[in-house]
Amino acid sequence: MNWPPISSGSNHPAGTLFMKRNVTLGSLILAFVVFLFLIAARRGSPEIAVERDLVYGRVGDAELKLDLAMPKAGRGPFPAIVFLHGRGWREGNRRDMSHFIEGVGRMGYVGVTVEYRLVPAARFPAPVEDSKAAVRWLRANAGKYRIRPDRIGVVGFSAGGHLACMLGVTDKEDGLEGTGGNADQPSRVQAVVSFFGPTDFSTRDWPRDLEKEVIVPFLGESFADRPDVYKRASPITYVTKDAPPFLFFHGTEDELVPVDQSKRLAQKLKSFGVSVQLVLLEGERHGFTDAKNQESMKKMLDFLAERLKR
Repeated sequence: MNWPPISSGSNHPAGTLFMKRNVTLGSLILAFVVFLFLIAARRGSPEIAVERDLVYGRVGDAELKLDLAMPKAGRGPFPAIVFLHGRGWREGNRRDMSHFIEGVGRMGYVGVTVEYRLVPAARFPAPVEDSKAAVRWLRANAGKYRIRPDRIGVVGFSAGGHLACMLGVTDKEDGLEGTGGNADQPSRVQAVVSFFGPTDFSTRDWPRDLEKEVIVPFLGESFADRPDVYKRASPITYVTKDAPPFLFFHGTEDELVPVDQSKRLAQKLKSFGVSVQLVLLEGERHGFTDAKNQESMKKMLDFLAERLKR
C-alpha cells in the first residue's frame, strides 16, 4: 500500500532548501492519521478526552502550555508520550502535534504536545528547560491525568528531536532544569524517539546558510566565540549508562541535519551499554516519502509499546 509523504515539520528559515524539497508538516500529519485510521478500523475507535491550554509552567510573566489527550475508558494509569515539534527552534507550536496525541490517546496512552519558548524571544537553554518542566509537570499531576510517572516517552522531529534527546540524556546535575516549576520531580524520560534531530553542534557539519540562519540564533554565539555553548547544547555531551532506550530515524541523504548526527549519538550510547535502534532510510532527505511512512510509523509504535507498556 502507498502512503502519503512524511516529513519533519521543520521549516528552514533561510527558505531555499525547504522550498525545493517541499517539506511540510501537513504531510507528516496526514501519514500518521492514515496509519492510525487503519489501526482504528481493525480495533474499533476508543473515545478520548482532550484538554487544551493546560499551564505547565511559568517563566517570568509568561505561561507555558500543553495539550493532552487520554483514553476515556479504563482506570489507568497509562503510559505517556510527549511530542515535540520541529521548525528550527524558532517556528511551529504545540498544535502541530495535535493529531499525534489524539492518535496515541486512542491506543492507550496519554498523549501530550508541548509549547516551548522560541527564537528570537528565547535561546538555548530555554527550549530544553521548558521541555523538562513539562515532563516534571506530568509527573506532579500523574494522579489527576492517570499517568504512569515511571513510563513517560518522548518523540521529537528535527529541532524537536534534539530536545527529545536532551530529555533522555540529562539530569538535574547537568544544570538544564530551569525554573518552570515542580522542581521536586525528575525530568528524565524512559524512551526516546528522534526523527533526524541534531545531536552534536560542535561538529559544524551543516549547510552554511543553516548554521548562520538557524544554529547561531538558537545558541546565541558563533562556534568560534563560544565553543563551550555548542558542547553544552549537544546531547552527545551527556551520555551515560543511565540513558533510556533510544530509537533514531534518519534519511541517508538528509541535506539539513547530516545522517552522521544520529549515527554518532547512537554509537556513543551503545558504547555505554544503552539499548539503541538506528533506522537509516536509504535515499531519504529531511523528511520521508511514500513507502517509508509505514515502516517508520510502525517501528515507532512498536518501540514505544515495548518500552512503555511492557
